[in-house]
Amino acid sequence: MPLTRNRSSRSRRATGPRQSGVVLIISLIVLVAMMLAAIALVRMADTNNLIAGNMAFQQAATRSGDQGLETAFTWLQARASGVTLESSDATGGYRADGATLGPNLTTNPPQSWDAYWSASLAARAIGAAQVDAAGNTVYYVIDRLCRSTGSRSNGADCVASPSANPNNAGSAQTAGVKPPDPPSVVYYRITARIEGPRNTVSYVQSIVSL
Repeated sequence: MPLTRNRSSRSRRATGPRQSGVVLIISLIVLVAMMLAAIALVRMADTNNLIAGNMAFQQAATRSGDQGLETAFTWLQARASGVTLESSDATGGYRADGATLGPNLTTNPPQSWDAYWSASLAARAIGAAQVDAAGNTVYYVIDRLCRSTGSRSNGADCVASPSANPNNAGSAQTAGVKPPDPPSVVYYRITARIEGPRNTVSYVQSIVSL
């Protein structure tokens, strides 16, 4: 009997260290899992901050594009009264037959803005101004929406507003006096590229008439 009790006592004492070892392993596994979760949360926060920062730079670059549009439109207005807009002018980044230009949308995938700018527009782009306070540099090009150079009267085939207004003509018959037809205007396309910090690139485009 004493021998049997001694064996049982040693058996009970031996299970204590085994249980403690299992608890230690489980605690280490839980600790490692918590560390991995903390690292994932930190990386997620850094990624969100990076995305928010990039969006802010993109919006700032787009706003800076207005400077290029205004500079290009001022250039157009200064030459609208003469015949200088009937031919291309490299000093202003201007093409009088710009309706023939455009990104290739038939490919799969279609030509990107960066590829189109590099292939067709970059060589004649004009810097609108020096780098602004936000670190953005603006370039622009101007395209007259005509398929050929020269004046419209000589068949330049331009995208323009109609010279007559049928609605006004109908009203004139009722009133007994025909109002003058509105003048026909030609459309011009201004494309601005903005290069900013963190390799930010944005494009802004506007259609104006003169």
